[in-house]
Amino acid sequence: MRDPQQTARARELRKTQTPAEEALWELLRNRNLLRLKFRRQVPIGRYVADFYCHRYKLVIELDGPVHEDRLQAAHDENRDLYLRTLGLTILRFTNQQVFEGPGAVLQKIHETVG
Repeated sequence: MRDPQQTARARELRKTQTPAEEALWELLRNRNLLRLKFRRQVPIGRYVADFYCHRYKLVIELDGPVHEDRLQAAHDENRDLYLRTLGLTILRFTNQQVFEGPGAVLQKIHETVG
């Protein structure tokens, strides 16, 4: 059963994407990459994934400067562990990677899905 609060939070996050999320979404949307269906800001358990491909159980997370904080890094690690227990694969990219090397980001996604 879906948590209405998580659904509302995901909707709000879709409206307030970061510039890096907007940039990656332009590359992933409309099955632009390998005809894969990606969704953005997807509730998964108690978390909201930045991007998710159900076919490959692939979560993509973008990390801005806040993720360099020690407490945030620990939170991210716990979150990734939880998502992995659900059988999901997590790829993390920095905002800088998306802006400076979008081709390399797409290549890593391609390699991950095989």
